[in-house]
Amino acid sequence: MGLSFSDTTRRNIAERCAAFVRLPEGDATLPLKRAAVAIALTPSDRGEVETALLLTRRAASLRTHRAQWALPGGRCDDSETTVQAALRELHEELGLALAADAVLGQLDDYPTRSGYLITPVVAWVDSNAALVPNPDEVASVHRIDLAAIVANDAFDFVTIPESAGRVIRFHCQGSLIHAPTAALIYQFREVLAGRNTRVDTLEQPVFAWK
Repeated sequence: MGLSFSDTTRRNIAERCAAFVRLPEGDATLPLKRAAVAIALTPSDRGEVETALLLTRRAASLRTHRAQWALPGGRCDDSETTVQAALRELHEELGLALAADAVLGQLDDYPTRSGYLITPVVAWVDSNAALVPNPDEVASVHRIDLAAIVANDAFDFVTIPESAGRVIRFHCQGSLIHAPTAALIYQFREVLAGRNTRVDTLEQPVFAWK
């Protein structure tokens, strides 16, 4: 599948998302707080030759997960759907106001060690949209070419003594990005390839358990 920023790529990704079969909702009695993140697709830093996704470094002043890599997102407000939450957070963090028809699909929910159930929402950002990061939440914003996530060496898996699960790592711009962000991006990469690969059992490093 081509990865240029074009209507054809938008349609192809929408079709792959539509073909993806999400895992059924889990046990509603589990004490997990609902959250949503946006896998927001934009032109890359090289212009419309390539499609990229938006990643942020969280502000150092935040109470939790400060200075970590993250997809734009956060906790769902009362009576808010995951799609509404992802689009709201995208606007609050990066100044992007997207309509509901910008959403291409949703991936599997990912349960975190810190007590959240995160729903990834895939959305297409107009090429003319300007990014206006909120300095209270975002230290920096980065456009990660999709070619970087489909590369053979983009992800690896390690083990830790504290868990039987595999810890996933995404190699990005000289940094190691861990789950949940790495797991969600990995599943999106698999969806692009037409594969229904599950990531809910992929482990986070111990520092992300709080």
